[in-house]
Amino acid sequence: MADIIFVCTGNTCRSPMAETLARELFLREKLPLSVASAGLYASSGQAASAGARQVMQAMGLSLENHRATLVSTETASAELILTMTEGHLEELLFRYPTVRAMTLGALAKKNADVQDPFGGDFEEYQKCATQIKNYLVAVIKILREARLCKTL
Repeated sequence: MADIIFVCTGNTCRSPMAETLARELFLREKLPLSVASAGLYASSGQAASAGARQVMQAMGLSLENHRATLVSTETASAELILTMTEGHLEELLFRYPTVRAMTLGALAKKNADVQDPFGGDFEEYQKCATQIKNYLVAVIKILREARLCKTL
C-alpha cells in the first residue's frame, strides 16, 4: 500500500497528475515515500485524460500507462490520503470515517482546492499541474521539517 494516495473524482486528471508529480519530486528530493491515486467515482481501467497526458508529457513525465482506480477499503487504509477538494474530503470521510485524510491545499498551507481542468484546454491543464506542483513543493518542505522534528 502506498504511503500517500491522491484522490479526486474520476482519477483521470488531477489525482494522476499529483501522483506523477509527487513521485518525481519525492525521488528528486530523496523522500522515501510511495504514492498512488484513486477516484471517488472512477471508472476502473479508464486512461488518463488527453489533457493530463499532454501536460505531463510537456513536463517530461508520462501518464500513458495510468489506469483509473476506484477508491476502496484498501486505498482508504493508506498512511495519508490527500484529496484535491474539500468536497472530495467530505465524501471520503463520509464513506470511510476513520481515514487519515486532508486536502492537498490544506497540507500545503494554501487552503485552496485544486481546480478541475476536465474538459478544458491545454492551458487549463497546465494551470492545474502548476498548482499541484506548487502545493507539492510546499508539502515537501513541511514533510522535511516534520521528519527533522520527528513529528511525522
